[in-house]
Amino acid sequence: MTTTQFQVRKNALATTRLVTLPVSALTDGEVRVRVEQFAYTANNITYAAFGDAMNYWQFFPVSGEDKEAWGIVPAWGFGVVEDSRCAGVAVGERLYGYWPMATHAVLQPVRVSPAGFLDDAPHRAALHTLYNQYLRCAADPLHDPDTEALQALLRPLFLTAWLIDDFLADNQFFGTCEGGQRGVMLLSSASSKTAFATAAQLAKRPETDVVGLTSAANVAFCQSLGVYSRVLAYEQLDRIASDTPCVYVDFAGSSPLRKNIHRRFEYLAYSCSIGGTHVDQLSGARDLPGPRPVLFFAPAQAKKRHGDWGAVEFNERMARAWHGFIEQVSQPSAPWVKVQHHRGPDAVTAAHALVLAGLGDPRIGHMLSLQES
Repeated sequence: MTTTQFQVRKNALATTRLVTLPVSALTDGEVRVRVEQFAYTANNITYAAFGDAMNYWQFFPVSGEDKEAWGIVPAWGFGVVEDSRCAGVAVGERLYGYWPMATHAVLQPVRVSPAGFLDDAPHRAALHTLYNQYLRCAADPLHDPDTEALQALLRPLFLTAWLIDDFLADNQFFGTCEGGQRGVMLLSSASSKTAFATAAQLAKRPETDVVGLTSAANVAFCQSLGVYSRVLAYEQLDRIASDTPCVYVDFAGSSPLRKNIHRRFEYLAYSCSIGGTHVDQLSGARDLPGPRPVLFFAPAQAKKRHGDWGAVEFNERMARAWHGFIEQVSQPSAPWVKVQHHRGPDAVTAAHALVLAGLGDPRIGHMLSLQES
C-alpha cells in the first residue's frame, strides 16, 4: 500500500511534484485516515505564502534529503478512518479537519470525546489547537451531508471572517466611527471568499461602510453579492476622499496596493494584514506612512473570546452566524459559490496552478481529491 503527496517548492509555489511513498504499519495510538476531499482556495495560497512565518509547513512535514525545500499545503476537508489502533476511534468514522494534500494522513488522537479529538503528533505539539482538532461528522452540529463542499470551502474562511469582524468591533473600529460617522472598512481582494464572508458580517453593523476593492474584472461579481456598500477597482481609489477615516483590511497582500492606500489616506486608523492572494507582490511594510500593518492571527482573537464568553457561548454565537451566512450563500436564485470537483493527481496539479494564478470565475469553489476514485 502506498500514499501520494502533492508537494510544492517553498520558494517557488508554482513548482510542484507528486511523491508516492510506502505506508508503514501503525503504532499503538495511531489512526490512518483516507483523505477523501478538501477545499482549495486563495486561503490555501496564504498558508503557503506565510508557510515559514506562520508555521504552516510544520503541520505535515516532508521527509527526505530535500525536505527543507518542499512543503505540503494544509487544506480543510473530510476524511474517513481507514485503520485504527486507537481506542475510541473506529474504522469508518467520517472526520472534518485539517489535512495534508495527500491520499492519506496518520494521526495520533488524544482527548478523544464524542465530539472528536486532537492530533498529538510531536511535530504539531507547539501548533495552535484550532488546527489540530478533528471533528466527528456524526456529532458535529455544523455538519450537513448535503452541503459538505460548502462546509469545506467556507467554514474555515468564515471562522476567520467572523473573528475579523469581531476583532474590529472589539476595538471600536479603531475610532473611525466616532462622532456618529460611519467608519469606512476597505477590503482588498474583495472577490475572495474570506473577504466577502467578512463583508457579510460587517454589513450587519450600521456604523460601518464596507468598501470592496478588487480587479476590474471582478467588480460586477462583488456588487452582485450585496454585502459591499461600494465596490471599486484598484485603480479607483481616488473616488474615496483622502481625508476619510478608514481601516484597511488587506486580503491581497499586494505591496503596491498597500503603499497606495497608506499614502492616500491621511486618517488611516489601522492596517490589518490577513492574507496573500497576490503572491507575486508580497513584501515587507517598511517606510510606509501611517500605522504599521499588523498581521491578524485568528486563533488569538478566538482565544480572547473563549476567555470573555466561555466555550459554549463562543460556539453558539459562531453557529448562529454560520447558519445565517450559509443561507445567504445558498440562495437558489443567485448562489454565491458553485462547486467544481477535481479528482486525481493531474486534476489537483491543474487546480493548484489555477488558484495560484488567481484565474477563473470567483464564484467557483474548488474541491480536490488525490484519490483516483
